[in-house]
Amino acid sequence: MMRALVVFESIFGNTRTVAEAIGQGLSATHEVEVVSVGAVTTEQVAAVDLLVVGGPTHVHGLSSEMSRSGVEDTAAKSGGELLLDPDYDLGDLRHWFTTLPDATAKGAAFDTRVDGPVLFTGHACKGIGARLARHGYALVIDPESFLVDKQTVLLPGEAARARAWGARVGAACQS
Repeated sequence: MMRALVVFESIFGNTRTVAEAIGQGLSATHEVEVVSVGAVTTEQVAAVDLLVVGGPTHVHGLSSEMSRSGVEDTAAKSGGELLLDPDYDLGDLRHWFTTLPDATAKGAAFDTRVDGPVLFTGHACKGIGARLARHGYALVIDPESFLVDKQTVLLPGEAARARAWGARVGAACQS
């Protein structure tokens, strides 16, 4: 069975939820591991046939040091409604991509973003896909966005949609 690694950056837990659902969808065709960007190792990346990477959309693209700087304040001001992902401060995709070795494997990209026109919200998945391609990963399916509301709550049905997308990614690797 082929091996897949789903690497994610998550701030408030939504991208983690989506990554885990994608992993469930991939499990029909792949042996899957889902790992936070701050915990993934070079050895884990090197050992897979498929690398799936996703993160939250911040200021129309990947999170940055500046966009992440107010995360703790935002969570604190929410009165306990927003909880930080347990691994949010262990690493970010923007930095991780600078250390990712080149490879000749398959890849896929996803993001989470606020529900609204892309013109206004942007999306990180295209940038993630482009970075994967620059490192030699052949994208097997178009990058995908999974949606949250303005209070950063994953919209109903998005986890199921992520499972289905993961299954489509797995099927695309088979052909």
